[in-house]
Amino acid sequence: MALSRATKENLVSQYQDGLAAAPNAFLVSFQGISVPQVTELRAKIRENGGEYVVVKNTLALRAIEGQALGGLKEQFEGPTAVVYGDSDPVALAKTLTDFAKTAPVIQFKGGLVESQPVEAEQIQDIAAMPSREELIAKLLFLLQSPVSRFVQALGAIPAQFVQVLGQVSAKKEQG
Repeated sequence: MALSRATKENLVSQYQDGLAAAPNAFLVSFQGISVPQVTELRAKIRENGGEYVVVKNTLALRAIEGQALGGLKEQFEGPTAVVYGDSDPVALAKTLTDFAKTAPVIQFKGGLVESQPVEAEQIQDIAAMPSREELIAKLLFLLQSPVSRFVQALGAIPAQFVQVLGQVSAKKEQG
């Protein structure tokens, strides 16, 4: 089915507004995936603040020219879908890798994390990383730990001092 010039211009505009401007994007080959599986994947991706769009390669290449995603132009061959978003790239990568376990027809082509290109093999490594919230919680724990130990040490000094005084007075009573 041939697209009209207006439809093509509209698609290029949508690609420029969406995926070309996104700092995080993952390119996947979706050949052989069923419609219910795609619907399920789209829902999971939207829950994590992302979008899933099947692109027309030639139009997508026009839209991403000069953008960070333009560095992955070699990956826009064959059936290509782009998962993109402004939110946590780890959550998007986890969603894709978890889904790829149930639907092995999903093949990673490459990606973009914080506007930096990543190889297809690295997407699974990114998915294995802790989420942003987990990292923040760990950082807060590490920052809080020395302070709490310092407070415990300060609290232990008077207690130990009282114990020493008690031992000294016990010795005086005996002697």
